[in-house]
This record gives sequence, structure tokens and C-alpha cells, in this order.
Amino acid sequence: QVQLVESGGGLVQPGGSLRLSCAASGSIFSLYAMGWYRQAPGKQRELVATITTGGSTNYADSVRGRFTISNNAENTVYLQMNSPKPEDTAVYYCNAQTLVGQYWGQGIQVTVSS
Repeated sequence: QVQLVESGGGLVQPGGSLRLSCAASGSIFSLYAMGWYRQAPGKQRELVATITTGGSTNYADSVRGRFTISNNAENTVYLQMNSPKPEDTAVYYCNAQTLVGQYWGQGIQVTVSS
């Protein structure tokens, strides 16, 4: 099992910045990628960004150029959200991909509003 603990969500003004963190622990020996997904009310969960343990990244078109995903050697992944927009408001979920399956965090609310 892999445990994911998310932090850093909350209220942010349009054009501001916010950083989400997700720390992975447990059976992470076969971890090969982590990422962030989000789900807005009435919508399906969608990809925001992913990063492999080797550092390769992938972004949704809607956030490319505004959000940056990164990781560190301690199996923590970050999502730097710059210039957020009201449409970025959603519950953000951390995801971990391993050779034996994928795992999800509990979700963290991000609200972009003035």
C-alpha cells in the first residue's frame, strides 16, 4: 500500500499563487510516476499534470505555462499554481503510479476567487 498526504490547498485570488504538496510513503519501492488530477462540481476527474521519477512531465493544455509540477528525492510531489483562474477551482487529488497499481490521496480543495 502507498499512502499519500496532500497539503497546501485553500482560497487564492485570481492571478495569485498557491503550492500543493503530496508526500508518498509506504510501499513506494516500485513508484514510477506521481501526479495531480482535479474534479470540479458536476464534472469528471481530469488530469492536471504528471511527473515520472526520472523527471519527465506532462500537463493538461488548460494549465500549461501556469502550473509547474516537480518532485524531490523524498517522494514528494509539488504543484506550483501561478496565475490561477476561477475555472481552476476544484478538489485536487494526488496520484501515485506503481508497478502493482495506482493510489489516490483524499483530495484537497482549491478555490480561486476574489
